[in-house]
Amino acid sequence: MRGSRSMAAVVAGAAIVALAGCGSGDDSDDKSKPFEGKSADQIAADAVKATQQADSMRMKGTVQQSAGSSMSVDLAVDQRKNCDGTIKSEGASAEVRNTKGTFYLKGDEKYWETSLKGQPGTDKIVPKVAGKWVKAPTDDATTKNLCDKTALTASMDKDKSERKGMKKGATTTVGGAEAIRLTKKTSGGETLTLYVATEGKPYILRSTSSGGEQPNTATFSDYGKAVSPEQPAPGETVDLKELASGGQKS
Repeated sequence: MRGSRSMAAVVAGAAIVALAGCGSGDDSDDKSKPFEGKSADQIAADAVKATQQADSMRMKGTVQQSAGSSMSVDLAVDQRKNCDGTIKSEGASAEVRNTKGTFYLKGDEKYWETSLKGQPGTDKIVPKVAGKWVKAPTDDATTKNLCDKTALTASMDKDKSERKGMKKGATTTVGGAEAIRLTKKTSGGETLTLYVATEGKPYILRSTSSGGEQPNTATFSDYGKAVSPEQPAPGETVDLKELASGGQKS
């Protein structure tokens, strides 16, 4: 179903963009605390490792897309592929959950109208799925990585060469936690900034990209916090397989 493919692409794409610039850099002349004696590349490498190894986290951010529209993501996910969150874009929104091995998506009317535009029987399907939890097959290739924390953070190490040359800056606070700021200007005039926690494990707390065609910002929090999405009640769900096989009939 095109709706599930669309949402999978939205979340995966948002995660990749939001995490851009979170890899290692290699230069720093600042030897002051915190991370005394460590260069920016070492701090960033430690941050990527800690973030990837964390049992769970929450990612919240906004991405400007090439067409001028914006998309916001708020997703909590853990290593066991439990997830709970929302996606919003151009007035359309959808909630996503993965619990007990089953993926659910609840989009509003505009989301489904946009996702199913041009498909046969759209006018009959939209009323059946809008505001309902649509249950996707567990073997659906389009959703199997959607709530996979390992897959979502894999882009941090995708291309280290693009993320070399970050510099250490002053400490600041992100969500009430102290963080050191690492920055880099790319040859295209884009500024990448990474904020790394100075206390406890060096988790990534925020990453931003500005000055480019697709500016974005992402904030990371709730490391180690349990992700326990509630399973939708049977009366609130629609089975994707049943809908595909015969649910379009009036």
